[in-house]
Amino acid sequence: MSTKPKTVVITGCTRGLGRAMIPLFVEAGWQVVGCGRREAQIAELGSKWPAPHLFAACDVSREADVAAFCASILEKFGPPDLVLNNAAIINPNAPLWETSAEDFSRIIDINIKGTAAMMRHLLPAMLKRGSGVIVNFSSGWGRCTAAEVAPYCATKYAIEGLSMATAQDTGGKVAVIPMNPGIIDTDMLRSTFGDSAGDFPDATAWAKRAVPYFMKLGPKDNGRPLTVPGG
Repeated sequence: MSTKPKTVVITGCTRGLGRAMIPLFVEAGWQVVGCGRREAQIAELGSKWPAPHLFAACDVSREADVAAFCASILEKFGPPDLVLNNAAIINPNAPLWETSAEDFSRIIDINIKGTAAMMRHLLPAMLKRGSGVIVNFSSGWGRCTAAEVAPYCATKYAIEGLSMATAQDTGGKVAVIPMNPGIIDTDMLRSTFGDSAGDFPDATAWAKRAVPYFMKLGPKDNGRPLTVPGG
């Protein structure tokens, strides 16, 4: 008797942490559904990992994009087993008063509203089934602060509260978890740390620790602010 493979949804899958996790889930036998804004990279991912995997262009800051993407997930795979809300941007280093209203709105739209939209469109089906895990990527800067990244800190503090409150709403039928991935050498970190980002593990090394950890999350972790081991 064959067992239906598990499905993981990864937002922001075209680079950084999202991209690094894909091959490890594939090797473990999971069906991977990923989205990102870069259409060329999405096409490359689809060529490298064709069906049963699915990669689609989707800007999580656009409600219509998220609605269509989630509808395709539910139609082709049913409710996912694991959702990794990884898509995020960071503001260029600057004090708040030097950050434009447009830049501030963009980071809010992607980091907070994008995460909320994904939950809004996937949680009802997951709750109806009565199982699943949603991991919302937070940050160390969602639990402490630093100069010149106030907009980013604001969004990650919001992810902590959004996740823990939603976890109360689900009652544990679906676990919702704010996750600090740790400090990883990615393009986002380099935009803030510069070359010193190279002092930290790269995304590939990080994924080898993170993916097995994510696969083991369950109802016991609902609403708990967690950090990837080694981070």
